[in-house]
Formats: sequence, structure tokens, C-alpha cells
Amino acid sequence: MVAEVNGAQERLKARLKMRLVDLLEATPDGYRSTAQRKGLEENLTQVFKAFPVEDLRGSKLSSEDELRLIREVIDDVVGLGPLDRLLADPTVTEIMVNGPHEIFVERKGQLTRIDGKFRDVSHLMTVIERMLSSAGLSVNESNPLCDGTLADGSRINVIIPPLVLNGPVVTIRTKSTAWTMENYVKAGALSEQAAEFLRACVRAKVNMVISGGTSTGKTTLVSILANDISKEERIITIENVAELELHGREHWIRLVGKAPNLEGRGEIPLRTLVKNALRMRPDRLILGEARGGEALDVVQAMHSGHDGVMTVLHANTPRAALERLETLMLMSGLDLPPAACRTQIASAVDLVIHIGRYADGSRHVAAITQVHGTSQEGFELEDLFVFEAQGYTSDGRLQGSCRYTGVKPKCLSKFHLSNVEVPSWVTT
Repeated sequence: MVAEVNGAQERLKARLKMRLVDLLEATPDGYRSTAQRKGLEENLTQVFKAFPVEDLRGSKLSSEDELRLIREVIDDVVGLGPLDRLLADPTVTEIMVNGPHEIFVERKGQLTRIDGKFRDVSHLMTVIERMLSSAGLSVNESNPLCDGTLADGSRINVIIPPLVLNGPVVTIRTKSTAWTMENYVKAGALSEQAAEFLRACVRAKVNMVISGGTSTGKTTLVSILANDISKEERIITIENVAELELHGREHWIRLVGKAPNLEGRGEIPLRTLVKNALRMRPDRLILGEARGGEALDVVQAMHSGHDGVMTVLHANTPRAALERLETLMLMSGLDLPPAACRTQIASAVDLVIHIGRYADGSRHVAAITQVHGTSQEGFELEDLFVFEAQGYTSDGRLQGSCRYTGVKPKCLSKFHLSNVEVPSWVTT
């Protein structure tokens, strides 16, 4: 009996899809605004009501079921299937599609599997092509990998067979809300004292490395810190994939690297963009993520009068971040002694802001660490702020605060040069 009802509903959906195609005007990307989709719903509702009674026999649809059926048809034809409602959900921060029948989402740092699924591989590939076409991208057997940014600012990664055995796999990191430092503090990611200190550091043009693991919120913190850069300053950001959002910023130049074409030609690496950015008279240089030899050029920029530089690094600790920066400098192709790289880093980088992700899925600034110099053992570091955990609540949420250690910041000379007031509680 259930099979008969499902079969009747599928036949109705097929007929509605045919009528929807007739209603649609040709559009390049297949997307519709909220108002347009509402109009399509109303039109299809009228079409549905006009169906002969015998055509509806066996479907057993309530008014809520009718609306759901109509919305599913619209999602299939002009939308993104089960992804539409997930992309519209502000609580979803990441969407992971593991083939056509398995979808996971991240909410508040926790992964859960949802009931939605695609009909088959063909349906999933249609949705992938629809998403990528709006960004001028594509995947196929010759080019089975794709990394890009959707029209709404969400970051998307797609990998398809033969490189993956699960079927097409899609990972979408949804565009975050316009965070402010106040929101960040309220969320418990940073203490008020640490926030006040970092805001002053940005105004004083302190050179910073923001480090952390995958999905810890490094790019979000960079966007937040950039809010305290003077509106008169010329900012140049350099990224592999456009993620940074500097809200309310007019004098902002966005440089994005270019991947090689199918023949392996035409690549524009980040290092080329960094070198070019230094010729564009930047007041501030922000490197979305250092991954190769461009690390050398960024460190050199800090040495050549470009203060207030920010760069992102994947690392597990502040020390590991600087060691990774050293490794990346050695990848520049120049025959540099490791000791020389360490010395340059130690004299260029003022602070390492390290973000951690904890068992409950929450993100906190784990340490704000200053760089004192180098020794035979490596980098000499000193924590200015450290996150002190105070245990978990009854509902499993981690409690704690980013506490000032009382150490005198080495970068206070930049505060004085930039005429930035030193917070009264900072040891001077």
C-alpha cells in the first residue's frame, strides 16, 4: 500500500515538473529569488488544483503534503534539492555530502546526519553542476577536483570519481554571519581583556600570525580583527579561494590565485600575487593562508616597512605555526639556511594568535603568544594570554576564559609609534 502511495506521488511530481519547465523562463544559472520561488509555488498550486480528481486518487496528500511536494519539485528543477533548506539554515556552518544518500551537517561544532538525500548520482551531479556553473566552475572525469566560492560567499569543494569511491563528495562551508568582536567575546571565544588588547594591536600595526587546525575559525578572526583597521588605509588581501569578508570596507583590493587549466598551464600562484601586491602601495597586507614559498615574501614584507601584516597558518600550537612558517620559507626555492629563516621570522612576527577547537565543538583563542627571538633549541616564545578551561557544564559545554598572564608585551614600542593607547591593565 505504501509503495502505491509513493508511486502515485512520484507520478504527480513528474507531471508537476513538466508543467514547471513550461512556466520557467530561461536563466543562465537556474537560481531564483525568494519572491520568484514564491510565485512558482503559487503557480504550481493552481496547476495542482486543476488536476482531475482521478489523477489524485491514491496519493493521499494533505494540504501540508501538497506544499511539500510542490517545494520538492521546485528544488529539483531550479534549486539544489535537499541542500536548499540547509544553505538557508543559519545554524548550519558546514554541509558534507558523501555520495547521493548520505548528508551530514555541522551545527554548533557537532556533526549530525540528516534525513535528506538525493535520488541518485545523476541527481547529485545535476545539483553540483548547477552550483558550480554560477561560479564559472565545473568538474568532469578529466578535471575531477574543484575548489571555489559560490555566489552567496559559501566555500565549496567537490571531488568526483574516479578519485573517490563513495560517489560525488561535496563539502560546503557556509558563509558566516558578519561577526564583530563583541559577538566573538559574547560567544566565549575570547575574553574582554584579550579582545581589547588585540584591537589595540591591530591599530598599532602589530604583525600577526593566526594559527589553528581545520575549521577553527581562523579566517573569521582575521575578518573581525580587520574591522579595527583605519578606514583610510588601503588593504590588499591575497587568497587561494575568496573567503575573507571585510564588511563596510571601501579601499579593499582582493587578489585571488588562479589554478592551472586542464593542460597544467595558466597557474598564478600566491607568491606571484604577494610580489605584485607589494608594488600596489598597500597600507595593510593580509595573506589568507600561507602554503608555500609566498611565506618568504610575506616575512620579507614585514622586514621592509610593511607593518600590520596578518597571515593564516594551519598548525596545532603557536610554536608549530612558526616552525611551519620556517618550512614554507625553505620551499621558496632559494638556498636559505634554516637558522636565517628562524632569525627573520623572530624579528618580523610580533604575535601568534592560536585558536583551538574543543571536545564540545566550541572554538576559543587558546593562546596569544609573543615571539622573543631564537636559540639553539628553536623559537623563544612567551604567552601573553592563555585559555584556562574551567570544566564542562551539565549540558556538555566547555567553560573557561582567555586570561592575561601579566607578561609585558614586547610590541608596546609599536603602540607608542602609532599613538595607540596601551590598555591600563597591561604591564608596562
